[in-house]
Amino acid sequence: MNYYSLGNTKITASFKEAVIAGIAPDKGLYFPEKISPLPKSFFDTIEDLSEHEIAFQAIHQFVKDDIPEAVLREILSIVLDFEFPVVELEPQLGTLELFHGPTMAFKDVGARFMAQCLGYFSKNTPKEKVTVLVATSGDTGGAVANGFLGVAGVDVVILYPSGKVSDIQEKQLTTLGKNIRALEVEGTFDDCQKMVKQAFLDKSITSSKKLTSANSINVARWLPQLFYFLFAFKHVKSKGKELVFSVPSGNFGNICAGMVAQQLGMPVHHFVAATNSNDTVPQFMETRHYSPKPSIATISNAMDVGDPSNFIRIRQLYSNNFEKLSQNLSSFSFDEVSTKRAMKTVHQKTGYVMDPHGAVGFLGLKKYMAKNSNAYGVFLETAHPIKFLPVVQETLGISLAVPPKIEKVLHKEKRAVKISSYKELKEYLIA
Repeated sequence: MNYYSLGNTKITASFKEAVIAGIAPDKGLYFPEKISPLPKSFFDTIEDLSEHEIAFQAIHQFVKDDIPEAVLREILSIVLDFEFPVVELEPQLGTLELFHGPTMAFKDVGARFMAQCLGYFSKNTPKEKVTVLVATSGDTGGAVANGFLGVAGVDVVILYPSGKVSDIQEKQLTTLGKNIRALEVEGTFDDCQKMVKQAFLDKSITSSKKLTSANSINVARWLPQLFYFLFAFKHVKSKGKELVFSVPSGNFGNICAGMVAQQLGMPVHHFVAATNSNDTVPQFMETRHYSPKPSIATISNAMDVGDPSNFIRIRQLYSNNFEKLSQNLSSFSFDEVSTKRAMKTVHQKTGYVMDPHGAVGFLGLKKYMAKNSNAYGVFLETAHPIKFLPVVQETLGISLAVPPKIEKVLHKEKRAVKISSYKELKEYLIA
């Protein structure tokens, strides 16, 4: 399996090359040359398969040229060592909880998978050290820091926007030490992401350092996210209804991976991309005009993205055909007032505590299902509500017990270098 650049299809790379490079030389995102559907029998009998086996069969075609079967199975056993439950809140609506991993956010799977892949590749080239350079709007940083902590041959540099991640998120990415370093950027997530992309194209850096990214622009971070959707399908298949997924969306990697699962043959009726006030994609789906804009800070900060990188992959999945895309995707935007109201309503009716991102996903699902009553809807709860404790407490008037996974980082010392320009990033990297 080769991967080509969405900027120039003549630029190709193996899985290993694409993972190590992160982004193509022309600044394009790598995309698989072919997605071969799994046999119908896979989906007919999916309830009889373990999650490890589901993941293996789903990802094998994308990595098999560079990762032997036995190694891949070992990687998956390390990555998938926690649960992915679907919790039913209404007769035709449930939430897929993706926060049972080490940093209590959905990005644990992609970050761990990529870390294990790079660790395996580095064993074959021990003298070649790789620097993972990543921008985070919240949960990516903590998941990447945890996933790569102590991985031989890999250094990690995380850029995050000052004052725009939660206290717990900041602790998770600034307190680990060892091969993990954090840069606190004066600006937005978009500013962080622009700096990262610029560094990849800066020959004065890349001539002396091998850079890769652990954002969802990296194929090894992005593709494993398709596992969640297959696991959810396994859980709800017996409902016998058309399946709709609503995904709280920022950089659009998660929902794009779900659409890859659809390309593999997973029966799914529709996807909903639910966003906060950063409504670039909802506007595109309404006007057909893609107009990126500066990001807006909200209470669902991991989705504060004004120019989502992965939307180009989504358009490619549907051959850049808007009609085909619109048959499979709806996108809606919700403000903070609506988000908090949803959090209150669900808690009052069911006792379930949603984080702000899950609440946006819930709203998107309810809006779509209002006109599609024969569906079973699943919205993704992408982070534990404890990670957004001030918002949850203020909105619901409740206190939450702090899980041990979070408690262990709260009292550690924050270590971060403050920067405000690309020049400072460059100086830091080549020092």
